[in-house]
Amino acid sequence: QVQLVESGGGLVQAGDSLRLSCVASGHVFKTYDVGWFRQAPGKERAFVAHITWNGGSTNYADSVKGRFTISRDNAKNTVYLQMNSLKSDDSASYYCAAQRLGADYSDVQAYTYWGQGTQVTVSS
Repeated sequence: QVQLVESGGGLVQAGDSLRLSCVASGHVFKTYDVGWFRQAPGKERAFVAHITWNGGSTNYADSVKGRFTISRDNAKNTVYLQMNSLKSDDSASYYCAAQRLGADYSDVQAYTYWGQGTQVTVSS
């Protein structure tokens, strides 16, 4: 069993930056792909970014490409999401997910473990 805890959310202004962290329990975390997703009120949970188990490959939603960067430090069992040039449309609860078993890294159903989320609010 893997537990994921997100942190780093908050209230910021448009154009500001935030760095989210996803800390995992268990040594097997370093063998898992990890995804970041977000969910705004009244909307479905949507893919944001994905990183392979060794950090060798990353993928992003078009809406965040060039502004967000996903990275990981397996020695710390932590995955990060650096978010720059934030917009009001980025406001949502952000979730990390681990152990991708499905082929589609952008699919919510592909992941086994989920954190509780951290709230990001961007004021315009």
